Amino acid sequence: MSSDDAQQGEAGGEDQGRTVRVVLVDDHRMFRTGVQAEIGRTEQTRVEVVGEAADVDQAITVITATRPEVVLLDVHLPGGGGVEVLRRSAAMMVDPERPVRFLALSVSDAAEDVIGVIRGGARGYVTKTITGTDLVDAIFRVADGDAVFSPRLAGFVLDAFASTDAPPVDEDMDRLTQREREVLRLIARGYAYKEIAKQLFISVKTVESHVSAVLRKLQLSNRHELTRWAAARRLV
Repeated sequence: MSSDDAQQGEAGGEDQGRTVRVVLVDDHRMFRTGVQAEIGRTEQTRVEVVGEAADVDQAITVITATRPEVVLLDVHLPGGGGVEVLRRSAAMMVDPERPVRFLALSVSDAAEDVIGVIRGGARGYVTKTITGTDLVDAIFRVADGDAVFSPRLAGFVLDAFASTDAPPVDEDMDRLTQREREVLRLIARGYAYKEIAKQLFISVKTVESHVSAVLRKLQLSNRHELTRWAAARRLV
């Protein structure tokens, strides 16, 4: 995101007297710091970052404690992913007095990821290439109840919800648990078992068990086939 872009949009975009309270949920601290620097200058952006979280449990704790208007939510998180945060926040999303609304902010532009969080209740999905100006605008729009998508991603949602002919979710992926999907993506990106264990806060033995389950369910023989399978579905 461009800091200059953020500055250009700060003065004239949103309601001057209104501030939107936001929680950042992403497992990369440096990215959270960058987003905070872009949007967290409250006097200029009218966005107040009231909390941060790096995994699912932290997210639920912070969101419950702060009750923000908007949560910027990464899709891939330790503890079950963004979909699990949405599931556990269902009551807060429909609170008639103080609804908490979710905007997915992710590096992934895979159709399965987009559709998964929208089905889970997110109001929109933008990628991490978004400018500071556009992100502030998206936050205000989501706070107002609008749906916001990066241009290319809107087509995934329209296709998934408008067409009854094509299944919106990959049938093979649908056989996997959320944790197995997380392990699959990390394996496909070249992570070693020890690195995956550290990333997901699980043991190496548990990683091995998940990999075995994924290979069995997808009828693949080894991690090389798994990587090719994931690349063909743009999951890497």
